[in-house]
Amino acid sequence: MLNNLKPTEGSRKSKTRRCRGAGSGLGKNGGSGSKGQNSRTGGGVRLGFEGGQLPLFRRLPKRGFKNHCRKEYATVNVSLFNRFNDGEDVDLTKLISLGLVSKEFSGLKVLGEGELTKKVNITAVKFSKSALEKIEKCGAKAIFSK
Repeated sequence: MLNNLKPTEGSRKSKTRRCRGAGSGLGKNGGSGSKGQNSRTGGGVRLGFEGGQLPLFRRLPKRGFKNHCRKEYATVNVSLFNRFNDGEDVDLTKLISLGLVSKEFSGLKVLGEGELTKKVNITAVKFSKSALEKIEKCGAKAIFSK
């Protein structure tokens, strides 16, 4: 019966109760040793601390440069726009709503991979040279936005 089920003997172990007398096996200092930083409540040192010695991450030389002003663009290829109808306006918000672009970044950049057969109006921040050529050759419009 389900109401009579019990765990197997020895499979469940009760939690160790520290600092509950000498007979408990972890009495007095409770396994922390006596005195010192690590025996205190909230004691211990932060990650990477080496006792006041200059830590490893500060001893090693720093490499490279991270430009905090860098702009990252959501990129799509020209061939992606074949799924839209002729004369349709396509911009970044439309691509995001359809799930074709994950997020906005600093705007949309159109690259020239593949062929374009539909005459759509593409609004983007940047176009590659090959993308512009393919858009104009097809009769579609490339509209620059800010």
